[in-house]
Amino acid sequence: MLQAIIRTAIVFNTFALSPSTILGFSLDSFQGRQQGQRAKSIFLHSNDTPENGHNFRLDTHDNSPTRRNFFASIAAVSTAFIATTLPAGALAASTADATITDKIFIEFKGIPTAGASEPNSSSRIVIGLFGNDAPQPVSILKQLVTKEGYKSKCKPLDTSRLLQKEQLEANKVYNSCLENEDTIGVNYDYSSVWRVIPNQRIDVGAVTGKFVARENPNFQDSEGNALLHDSPGVVSVRRGNDGGYGFTIFPGHKGDVGAAILDEDNIVVGKVIDGMDVVQRLNEMPVVKSAGVNYMALTGGPNAKNAPSRACRYGGPMYCNENKPLKKVLIEKTGIL
Repeated sequence: MLQAIIRTAIVFNTFALSPSTILGFSLDSFQGRQQGQRAKSIFLHSNDTPENGHNFRLDTHDNSPTRRNFFASIAAVSTAFIATTLPAGALAASTADATITDKIFIEFKGIPTAGASEPNSSSRIVIGLFGNDAPQPVSILKQLVTKEGYKSKCKPLDTSRLLQKEQLEANKVYNSCLENEDTIGVNYDYSSVWRVIPNQRIDVGAVTGKFVARENPNFQDSEGNALLHDSPGVVSVRRGNDGGYGFTIFPGHKGDVGAAILDEDNIVVGKVIDGMDVVQRLNEMPVVKSAGVNYMALTGGPNAKNAPSRACRYGGPMYCNENKPLKKVLIEKTGIL
């Protein structure tokens, strides 16, 4: 790269030579001491003969305009080369190379602590967001961690309830949603960790109460976004609008089964940059586990869950709380750093 830069500087700026003139160079002055003497010269070799006046020597002690222009040209061409090679806002190839544009924090309450009788201490993680690679999902997440929240419309009223009691409750939830639709946004306050599959995924952000009647956000990927779940702590959201408001923390490693599944369904939006010990504690939490049989499918329920639901409350399929933490873990506080 250095050779290309210097050749370009010489040809187009300093000496106005044709491209065929310059064949090579040696930077003796940058090689330290040679045989006890400090190197003093920069030699530029040409295929032209000395008679043509294109074979020359620059003394490093020379302070002439020629020498100054030579190094100024190198600096100018270097800047232009870097600017065209690495354009601003370029999409990254891996999460290690992705630019962190924003930082948010999440504080959990209820994570079991080794040696503690009660899980009453708060635990914080800091997430670096990749706003250049996933601008739309990052924008939504930033709103969800604020008090103002993410403004979302109410879902249409479902009038198909068979039991009158259930329909009355649904009507009440819907009417309450309409009252606050334009003034209160959805946020993560007191939402929960709703699923943990060890070494595969930690699903966070099951909103409750007045927010269950809101329309889910529609997370959209950016063209050219190539980020994958390639390291522990990668944070992603489910593509589309069937994943609820939550996000997923990947606790595994590149090449794991969990990584392949998430790469297919989710959009990488950031990574945990502080608090990986908290992620590990979440990953090790005891969860509801059946005998390895998918009872949800056997009883006519869905094969998998993309988002938390209230199915269990209304007599849904057996074991609909599969992989749910045995002890409730809530998001106690969030914000933008």
